[in-house]
Amino acid sequence: MNAPLGTPRALPIIHLLSSGGFYGAERMLLDHCLATPGQHQVLFLDAPPELVARFRQAGVDCQGCAGLGQLLGYLRQRRDQRPLINTHNFKGLLFGWVGATLLRLPLVITQHGFTPRSRKQKFYTWLSLQLCRTASVDRVVCVAESIAVLHRQANVRTEKLQVIPNGLPAANEPPPAVGVRQRWLAGYVGRLSSEKGPDLFLDALIPLCQQYPQLDAVMLGDGPERQILQVRIEAAGLRERITLPGYQTEMRQWWRRLDALVISSRTEGTPMILLEAMQAGVPVVAFGVGGIPDVLQDRHNGLLATPTDSVALARQIDTLLAEPALARQLSDNARRTQLDRYDLKALAERWSQLYIRTAREARA
Repeated sequence: MNAPLGTPRALPIIHLLSSGGFYGAERMLLDHCLATPGQHQVLFLDAPPELVARFRQAGVDCQGCAGLGQLLGYLRQRRDQRPLINTHNFKGLLFGWVGATLLRLPLVITQHGFTPRSRKQKFYTWLSLQLCRTASVDRVVCVAESIAVLHRQANVRTEKLQVIPNGLPAANEPPPAVGVRQRWLAGYVGRLSSEKGPDLFLDALIPLCQQYPQLDAVMLGDGPERQILQVRIEAAGLRERITLPGYQTEMRQWWRRLDALVISSRTEGTPMILLEAMQAGVPVVAFGVGGIPDVLQDRHNGLLATPTDSVALARQIDTLLAEPALARQLSDNARRTQLDRYDLKALAERWSQLYIRTAREARA
């Protein structure tokens, strides 16, 4: 039986998400629904069937939603329950804002990050920030301080803003012990698209692989730049040493194999893959973009390079190759950082209190 309305476990929360696959924001949302008190439901504005199935198999109430009209009809049916809407990307924000405005429902915006590279994306970013200024939006939760800065610069009221980084549930098993290896493997994990910087990864790794015969690289993911990347790898004569196995649904086997995770993104929030590597004990080399410098301190729990500077990124990877003792120290410190600051249980409690406070203020 559900608790009385107003207690955290009875609060109905409707998440709105448009998605092309299971990436960082989707992983965050799935874990969030399972860990945070409340009656969570995910409405997919568009998503591949396998993504919807993945949420259902995990026990999350979810369904597809064909368009704005269907969403408004669904919200009207549940209006008496006073559900709280939580949106997770631009389309979700736009649809959620319309629904919350018309039906006077509480609205929380989760900002995972922006990728304003094209004219269309820049417009989406601008409109997102403008909508966050309106009275319909009760809270804006940013996963990194750098994202909150953008909202302050756009004159979103400070009292609306809160930074709650992403977190991970406790590991089911300890990180594997790694012995001496004959070869060294650097990994890229993410969508093969411009904002994630797969080209910058190759800018760093191709010369390193040519310099070090024992070094290999793997690029895990799929996306529009895959063919271009493959052509570059083959032109460098590294087809057997820099591989593209495609999108991975399970990372555990790869964490056992990787000697370093390299994050070459041009823009980021607080990447889930960063936290996963830290938890798994895999040293991280990354550009200092978005929320990454909030998580990593250079030469303490990771290695940072100047954003988009592939030469600097290569130097940091070279440092890991040359200093195995440093790699072990970074790994140990990163595990402690993840457990102390990015544990899902503690962060879910912050979310729960935010939901309760927002719903209470909306009823006042």
